[in-house]
Amino acid sequence: RYARYLTLYVKNETLEDGEIASREMTNHEYGIKRKYASLRAFYKYLFAEGLIESNTASLIPLPKLHEHAIIRLDVDEVARILDVAESGQSLPKSCQKYLPKACQKYHHVTRKRDVAMLSLFLGTGIRISECVGLNIDDFDFEQNAFVVTRKGGKEVILYLSDEVAGALKDYLAERKEIEALPGHENAFFLSIQRRRITQRAVENMVKKYAAIAAPLKKKISPHKLRSTFGTNLYRETGDIYLVADVLGHSDVNTTRKHYAAIAEDHRRIAAQKTVLREEPVHPKSPE
Repeated sequence: RYARYLTLYVKNETLEDGEIASREMTNHEYGIKRKYASLRAFYKYLFAEGLIESNTASLIPLPKLHEHAIIRLDVDEVARILDVAESGQSLPKSCQKYLPKACQKYHHVTRKRDVAMLSLFLGTGIRISECVGLNIDDFDFEQNAFVVTRKGGKEVILYLSDEVAGALKDYLAERKEIEALPGHENAFFLSIQRRRITQRAVENMVKKYAAIAAPLKKKISPHKLRSTFGTNLYRETGDIYLVADVLGHSDVNTTRKHYAAIAEDHRRIAAQKTVLREEPVHPKSPE
């Protein structure tokens, strides 16, 4: 019964305007495996502490995982999603699927914030949880650096390109004019309601612009922007350890698994560049 429940259930969420909405949730292979792994770990603890007589959860098989193609934006789509966020062109008058209010009506209010967030995802590869947790005093624009809190609470200093830093400073000038609600004064990214922006609101923002910039890629999320950054960095440097370090992967094998396809592309290019024998040059026939 629990396995069936995990495939489809209803979850209440708070939208950016403060309203409560119900949303149908589904879990695929990875989501179900994570939840099973949590239960197995809990029962293992109970058994080790002598609180249960047998660890029956260890008998539950974990679902088999199938490899999926990694979705990421190409170079043209990266430029296009930033252009759409900056200009607001092609935004529908209403997009209830992604936001509770009209898209065009609020674009002038959120434009600099949205460009800053998209630039930060595409230029640093940070996680969505790391993005919404950023505070104003985490940034040092003299050094073009900022502090991010990784999984497990570890703090790491990351660096910004001039382009990303410029987008963030444009938003920060506007942000300092906004009087945030009590408890949210230090939050870097604010919602329209002057609260720290939520992960769900950021996901909706990315989907809104991606639907226009990359209409054939249906599942563009902040994590896909992170993958786009990792792909671009690996293509530029070919250094898998650098990519793992910047993305905050504790195990380089995790990084290698995600970017193995790019390495294969490099090997194909290398094969084409190897010439064993020059093509014979045939003498011209006399006229």
